[in-house]
Amino acid sequence: MKIILFLFWLGILFIIQTNAQQVLSHFLSPAEQEEFKTYNLPLSLSGITVPPGGSLRTAAEWEEIESIVITWAGYADILTEIVRHSIPECEVIIITGNETQVRTYLETKNIDPDDPHITYLIRPYNSVWVRDYGQWCVYRNDVDSLLMVDWIYNRPRPKDDTIPAGIAELKGFSLYQTIASPYHLVNTGGNFMCDGMGTAFDSELVLVENTQSYYAEHDIPGEGHNYTAIANILSDFMGIDRLITMPVLPYDGIHHIDMHMKLLDEETLLVGQYPEGVADGPQIEANLQYILDNYNSAFGTPYKVVRIPMPPDNGYFPNTIGSYRTYANNVFMNKTVLVPTYEEQFDTIGLRILRENLPGYNVVGIDCNDIIPAGGALHCITKDVMVADPLRIIHQPLDAQLEADAYELHAIIQHSSGIAAATIHYTGDVAAGFIAAPLSYSGADDIWSGEIAGIPGAEKIYYYLSATALSGKEMSRPITAPGGYYSFNIEAVSGVNETARIEAFTVQAIYPNPASAITVIPAQFPVATDVEINLLDMSGRLVKRIASEKVMAGNHHFFLHCEYIIPSSYIVEIKSHSGAVRQKLMVK
Repeated sequence: MKIILFLFWLGILFIIQTNAQQVLSHFLSPAEQEEFKTYNLPLSLSGITVPPGGSLRTAAEWEEIESIVITWAGYADILTEIVRHSIPECEVIIITGNETQVRTYLETKNIDPDDPHITYLIRPYNSVWVRDYGQWCVYRNDVDSLLMVDWIYNRPRPKDDTIPAGIAELKGFSLYQTIASPYHLVNTGGNFMCDGMGTAFDSELVLVENTQSYYAEHDIPGEGHNYTAIANILSDFMGIDRLITMPVLPYDGIHHIDMHMKLLDEETLLVGQYPEGVADGPQIEANLQYILDNYNSAFGTPYKVVRIPMPPDNGYFPNTIGSYRTYANNVFMNKTVLVPTYEEQFDTIGLRILRENLPGYNVVGIDCNDIIPAGGALHCITKDVMVADPLRIIHQPLDAQLEADAYELHAIIQHSSGIAAATIHYTGDVAAGFIAAPLSYSGADDIWSGEIAGIPGAEKIYYYLSATALSGKEMSRPITAPGGYYSFNIEAVSGVNETARIEAFTVQAIYPNPASAITVIPAQFPVATDVEINLLDMSGRLVKRIASEKVMAGNHHFFLHCEYIIPSSYIVEIKSHSGAVRQKLMVK
């Protein structure tokens, strides 16, 4: 009995020690701010300090991953849930200085510490924020050999700065580092996102941290870099050929774009939205408009935009005393997406929007109230390791089509061994199953083409692509197929008022209704159009203009913050040049 009690209290001690360790915020502490004034950023690590050479491509987050990396440095309950939901999808690499403590803690949370999908990497570390100091995965020739890239880390946390070398050694990949003249580059992972096709987004933080004065202060040789020099370094080391840099936000504290936006695929931007004029709302709107006015997606078409609310913190936003709550700080892990959650009345909206726009994905919420005051959430504390042999399928989904005998489509399909076969699977009724038809290789540029045969009477067609490499590897796009798929509407050809038919839009039920906080107005537009949304009183008088903007084809969500509206009955009116739709809304 004494032995059992001893082991019990020993386990409790391990748990206490695990949670009692020093936890560093995403922000610099006052002591670190003083230290950083004279801190020399480390420039003598173990990687290769010249560009890899050749054709390079940085992977996008929604591509197939082999491992997810976390550092066990506080927030044990949140890290445990990441482990729990990652195990079915991929390997979990846990960086820790005490494997026994982590094992004991996982066991108390009903996770088998000996699960074959868990790897313990014993390394020194400073903080949990592995997204910022972790490695980047880059492919040669789109899908050939994988290498890793490591930037200069912008924190006085030298142990964190060694983690990329540890991951590269563990996985057996070459590590290239931007630490030698003329390739010095200070950057952080939370302030960088890419589409897998050569486009990257960041904030002007990268310009601030690569100035001559910043370099001089932190003993980095050279005269610093302007935008062009930074873009050239990212091109040389990572294959980035287009860098979209936006002004920083006033209230996010760390100026990392992953706190308010994310690429869901090659042409879709998920962008946080505040109430009009609140917190970082005005700058987010200005940044988004800058993107839409000046850049198209990698397909040459306008970006699609999905809006998602930035929820308040007990009624407060970051411009007052609220934490920077966000749903954009989510994580792709193959067929699962982990999303930070905070408060049910807002979380149901955020999760619903993501599920609507990521069909087939297992969208899982993880409570992040403990960590969000420290300036980050799930994306900030995870880092992906991509698969060594990707089977890549690039396809721009079809938009609404006029009724026809067949619908042509194309895809880029690549694997290092070559492609043995590619297939289009389609149906007018998912419950009835999918019809398979072969795609044909065009003979150049890895392009495969095929047709979806017309389905009499179908108003919508659902489809996905699959491919088999010569090595035998198989992959589908979306990665969640057949549970997830693309779809497009079929518009009948009547010969009369044809333009009006294809441009008509639909509005789903407003939710929640009755409403007292964030209210969502979901609408689908078959083509790009100007839209105006108004809140009217029951006599038809304008109470508030909710939106007036040009929207791209696709699903959109507009938000009304009802906490600012007097309780009563109202009418929500959605107008475009093709007509108007009205719905009743009760504000309580």
